[in-house]
Amino acid sequence: MIRLGKNILEKNNKQLELTYCMRKFSSGFSKDGQNRFQPEHVDANRENPIKKTLKILGSDMRSVKNFIFPKSTKTSSDDYLEKYRREDFQSHCDVLVIGGGGVGSSIAYWLKKRARDGLNVVVVEKDPTYQKASTCLSVGGLRQQFSIVENIQMSLYGADFLRDVKELLGDDVHVNFTPHGYLMLASEQGAEQLQENSKLQNALGAKNEILSSTKLKERFPWMNTDGIALGCHGLEKEGWFDPWALLSGFKKRAIEYGAHYVQGEVVGFEFLTKHDILTDNVDFGQYQGIDRAYIRMKNDEIRDIKFSLVVIAAGAQSGNVGRLARIGTGKNILSVPLPVEPRKRYVYVFRCQNDNGPGINTPLTIDPTGTYFRRDGLGGNYLGGKSPSPEEEPRSDNLEVDHSYFDSHVWPNLARLVPNFEAIKVQNAWAGYYEYNTFDENGIVGPHPYYNNLYIATGFSGHGIQQTPAVGRAISEMIIDGEFRSIDLTRFGFDRILVDQPLYEANIV
Repeated sequence: MIRLGKNILEKNNKQLELTYCMRKFSSGFSKDGQNRFQPEHVDANRENPIKKTLKILGSDMRSVKNFIFPKSTKTSSDDYLEKYRREDFQSHCDVLVIGGGGVGSSIAYWLKKRARDGLNVVVVEKDPTYQKASTCLSVGGLRQQFSIVENIQMSLYGADFLRDVKELLGDDVHVNFTPHGYLMLASEQGAEQLQENSKLQNALGAKNEILSSTKLKERFPWMNTDGIALGCHGLEKEGWFDPWALLSGFKKRAIEYGAHYVQGEVVGFEFLTKHDILTDNVDFGQYQGIDRAYIRMKNDEIRDIKFSLVVIAAGAQSGNVGRLARIGTGKNILSVPLPVEPRKRYVYVFRCQNDNGPGINTPLTIDPTGTYFRRDGLGGNYLGGKSPSPEEEPRSDNLEVDHSYFDSHVWPNLARLVPNFEAIKVQNAWAGYYEYNTFDENGIVGPHPYYNNLYIATGFSGHGIQQTPAVGRAISEMIIDGEFRSIDLTRFGFDRILVDQPLYEANIV
């Protein structure tokens, strides 16, 4: 290419010299066309030398254009790809994110924020209305009251992100953060652990206080403190917000940065033997990788996307997606499943008779049984519920609400803690899915130990929405930087499942 350009420039320089000489020659003609010098040698039919020079230059430039932009001969394959381009369907991408909820959209946002045109990111989401998404059916809590360092760090970052959300996601994103804190209550049995948790949280940058039974009664006169030994009250960076607004903000900004969202469902992968890859527990030449996903579109058409990297962030359905990739159905490492499944949880909206319940500055309160409630706006409504015990676990094949569960398992605990809740009436209710990690109820974040191009971000078991900013950033660091840089989430990797080392929260719901 360089040699061609040099030859053309040399040729053009000669033509320019010729043009200059011809101009000097033409100046020897008088106005009546007579040559002042040697008219007998001039051919009247000869082509104008300036026009001839311009023709030569034009021919040279066409040669350069054809060299740089050669005309293509379209094939049936080209027509196939062109169809996808017209419909904005990305048949190839650098990163395929399976799941466009809070976690998946946060991953897309962070990848495109950091790499922009350097990465082609495609997000596959089955339901763009998010009617059954865990993100939108949660109560949107934000707290640092955990016993595991990484969970505390992720939620602290989540609080910082929400504080700066308009700068990060746009002025039109209104998460409506309500900073009334959390109030975790403990019986004598759990009091010591609650104190230990509080010390760790404050050492990491959270701010909360331990209140005795007497102090609790003084601070919250609506509370019956019988059976309550201590309470941990969050003073900063805790409360609740609108999960839908956060999800919408992630998605909007990711699309603005160039991410592509596809409505469809991943139904399979293509497996390809790669003889040049050697991994543990796999014979040489027997490694089978994945680099293509099959998508069922909303019109039931099956299309495929070829990718370099893929991230499973499909929420409650992540375990099913894992099985499509032979995680849990293969041999050796692949015989260990991704332990995430949907678990149904109920949220009840109720009202206290004569509006005699706790005031608008009441924190989200959780009693020793795991029953919780918080105010919902200024109209006198409350949200409440309780995670069931293993024996009480409801069927998860639908999202129908069991109202009898409120009467038998939620209301008695609420009425015991708040006497004015003796007379409450359920106004509304809904059911949503937890992306429940059956191994230890904590998130699974990072690369899969078998596949060299598959990452996981799922299994947060009800804590996910507050951790979406940190998880999205963490996955982007793994992909772009090759390691966790902001918060080290190595312990949250899939490897802990292989070696049977669960990370249990202590005295935390």
